Amino acid sequence: MDEPVGHGAVTALASTLPSDVRGRVEAGGSLADFIWFRTGGPAEWLVRPADVADLAAMLRDLDAATPVLPVGVGSNLIVRDGGVPGVVVRLPKAMAKVSVEDGRVRAGAGAMGITVASAARDAGIAGLEFLRGIPGTIGGAVRMNAGAYGRDVSDILIEATVVTRAGAVEVWPAERLGYTYRHSDLPAGAVVVEAVFSGTPGDPATIGAEMDRIAAEREASQPLRSRTGGSTFKNPDGHKAWALIDAAGCRGLTRGDAQVSEKHCNFLLNLGSATSAEIEALGEEVRERVLAHSGVTLEWEIQRVGVER
Repeated sequence: MDEPVGHGAVTALASTLPSDVRGRVEAGGSLADFIWFRTGGPAEWLVRPADVADLAAMLRDLDAATPVLPVGVGSNLIVRDGGVPGVVVRLPKAMAKVSVEDGRVRAGAGAMGITVASAARDAGIAGLEFLRGIPGTIGGAVRMNAGAYGRDVSDILIEATVVTRAGAVEVWPAERLGYTYRHSDLPAGAVVVEAVFSGTPGDPATIGAEMDRIAAEREASQPLRSRTGGSTFKNPDGHKAWALIDAAGCRGLTRGDAQVSEKHCNFLLNLGSATSAEIEALGEEVRERVLAHSGVTLEWEIQRVGVER
């Protein structure tokens, strides 16, 4: 789907939070401080719950009409300049713990992909190396069936613990997530809080060498040290998005301070002072040019949230 997430307008504290949230609550909390693009408006409420019970209680008692958006490190996200209505949930470090049990890796949803891959390596569990190439948190990876280097989360996920929008804590087997390419059936407002992954026995040195290869390949081919949102468009069937973009003459294309990366043209960049509107408009221009050149309609992989200014 190419429809963005978020409707209406961010008004001055139109939503009311339950009074007994134990975690950190920030009205008008800045998202641009940590979103990779470093752009976009604030959250109406930015909530960092103390733990799973705190999150569940808040969602249970929150007005059902209030939208909820979980955000990790914002590595694949455009936050529109008008901000995000309702509640943005960001899991704290306490919900980023990783452990290994009986050959399986259990990871809090706030953990980074590299942390999970490293834990698997140290335990001699192969098959999770590709997580080294995913720059976001496990919660986001589970929700969007993130993948890289020929593997997807759906290949390794056993189960995920989810707090529903109604505040129920549920364990979902992988089959229930209805995975397809960069998509799951997790409903809006549900928050992944933990995931369990499987692998196969392997030699830590061999696993580590593969992780190093992935890291070197990413460094060589992607603009990792720029303000970016990662892979912008999904790969259409039978095509590579970057090749379609390059063939349509979009490499290096700019709009304001937003640019199509010259290093990897399926990445958009904020060269310094771009607005989210400029970044999104540049992406739409790329889609138009690719459609005109090749007849292929690119589908956004980056999630676009919030409202326009």
